Amino acid sequence: MFAGHVGAGLAIAGCEPRINAGWLVFAALWLDTVLWILVLAGVETVALPAPGVSSQPSFVFPYSHGLIASLAWSALAAAAVGWAAQATPGRAALLMAAAVASHWLLDVVVHRPELPLVGAASIPLGLGLYDRLPVALGLEAAVLVAGAAFYARRTRLAPRRRWAILATAALSLLMTIAGMTLAPPPPSATTMAVSSLVTILVLTASVGLLARERVRAG
Repeated sequence: MFAGHVGAGLAIAGCEPRINAGWLVFAALWLDTVLWILVLAGVETVALPAPGVSSQPSFVFPYSHGLIASLAWSALAAAAVGWAAQATPGRAALLMAAAVASHWLLDVVVHRPELPLVGAASIPLGLGLYDRLPVALGLEAAVLVAGAAFYARRTRLAPRRRWAILATAALSLLMTIAGMTLAPPPPSATTMAVSSLVTILVLTASVGLLARERVRAG
């Protein structure tokens, strides 16, 4: 899930317009950022699907997507934001932690049972909605649309910037659908990791830059 995480980040950003939406979208994608860094480091692994067999890779990712690990990343995000925030640090920390934790909650719905409780050998969790891909993509689209609509209603951004953010969010959905239905598997796990990291950084930086300018309240 990619676009769904973007939608979750935007929804949480709508709860506190004073926090730049780019940071909360990045927080919602943080577990994937950790995953791809650890894949490049050889700590976690991704097995690419054989052409024509499946559209879904399989993962061994206890340090990025384990339940306890996800809670630890959420707590770490809260601590970092609580220390750095100048305005409403408690609220900002709570929202940042919620954005990080939302990633695991969405992933456990769509992934097959491969999200470990603690370590790689612990109980795997996952409802496997990706095995019914149209339903999974419908859910992802619904999360994105709901989150983006909520953010659009709550933000004080100038209309052009608001629409640009919504267009960026829509692009993330198109990329998700194309990647899961039309695009061939990447040639290697390294290629997948690098391209995923670049996509996350470019998208969240774009949202962050667009969200910087605000219209003064009347």
